Amino acid sequence: MRAGRSSPWLAREKRPFYSPGPACIFGGRANVSHPPLVAGLLRPEAYPHPVHTVRLIETHISYVFLTGRFAYKVKKPVELGFLDYRELEARKHFCEEELRLNRRLAPRLYLEVVPITGTQQSPRVGGEGPAIEYAVKMREFDQHDLLPEHLDRGDLGPEFWMRLARQVAAFHERIDRAAPDDPWGAPDSVYQAMRDNFAAVRQFLAPAPEPPELGTVEAWTAERYEALKPLLEQRRKGGFIRECHGDMHLGNMALIDGELAIFDGIEFNPAFRWIDIQSELAFLLMDLDDRHAGAAGPIVLNTWLQATGDYAGLAVLRFYQTYRAMVRAKVEAIRSSQEGLSSDQRAGHRERCHAYVRLAAGYTEQPRRFLAITSGVSGSGKSRVADHLSRLSGAIWLRSDVERKRLFGLAPLERAEAPPGHGIYTPQASEKTYAVLANLAATV
Repeated sequence: MRAGRSSPWLAREKRPFYSPGPACIFGGRANVSHPPLVAGLLRPEAYPHPVHTVRLIETHISYVFLTGRFAYKVKKPVELGFLDYRELEARKHFCEEELRLNRRLAPRLYLEVVPITGTQQSPRVGGEGPAIEYAVKMREFDQHDLLPEHLDRGDLGPEFWMRLARQVAAFHERIDRAAPDDPWGAPDSVYQAMRDNFAAVRQFLAPAPEPPELGTVEAWTAERYEALKPLLEQRRKGGFIRECHGDMHLGNMALIDGELAIFDGIEFNPAFRWIDIQSELAFLLMDLDDRHAGAAGPIVLNTWLQATGDYAGLAVLRFYQTYRAMVRAKVEAIRSSQEGLSSDQRAGHRERCHAYVRLAAGYTEQPRRFLAITSGVSGSGKSRVADHLSRLSGAIWLRSDVERKRLFGLAPLERAEAPPGHGIYTPQASEKTYAVLANLAATV
């Protein structure tokens, strides 16, 4: 076992849709700066169902129109380097991609891609005639359903975090895998993205001083990259680069009528979602650490590991956690440089940038390592003690029952229909199980 950290883009408006930048929320009136199409879609009569009031959420890449029962997301005709929405056909394509990708984890939220017809001044969602724009139609839900809201209320217990981890693990097991000759996940590309984060933090914070830990994190990242480069390439060729969600943090999760929905996966740039599954897990774990979610992190980590068996990937986990924290630091640095901010707002973004760099620095510290073994007759409480210890310390929990089942092709929660001494419980099976545990303990 090893001890680990047990500890939404923040300062963003609470909203049920992804935005890589700050959002502006408007009521039912059009702003004078809005394009005619946006003004038209703020009118209730633009919709094919009864609408009392339309609310608008605007980010720098999209408009989201909230109508009460449904939300309509329209992509802006912009080009930002990492995305290109300038052509109508491109916007249609990415609407279809958003629907395809997000139905994997939130099928009840993502309904269809609808054309917008009519004119820019008098648009109609659906309707007759050629499309002038396209929108992703989604089911609208209450902001209180978002996981950060649940976390703040303290109503998410261990069973929920295990459920979330199993859902994420099942997703990671079934999604498409990159072929060995695909460009995604190449070690040099991964490292370049990390280097870009450090450069951006310095660029956008200047002339303000950079975080004191920045140089340490940068040097550690370079050192770990050289050490991990063969493993990163091995994982790329071994099928661990998959078509992931790409933006998996609590702000993109909701508990709706008791059902967990993970939404707003990235459609606009395949390089952002074709990633190592450990990188995706790292984003979620980093977000839990940033939110001081306590035992949630160790529970999610251990449950995910037990479901996937990817213990070898632990070697790259902190490397990716550091990267994810630095992405957040970069975002806050960029926000601090925007025009029109008050001095307090600018200082707030700079402090958040420093906080994320401190979080990244924490991942560079060598964890305290120890090995604890529980033994006893069946039902004596071994699992309960090990579970409690892992939650308190952040340790990796290796379970003989899970690894025994894995050896025989059974899932962790699947029942083994065999009495003691038979089937998967023979002395030979036990010997193989303990050999696996010894190897895993050495790996971890």
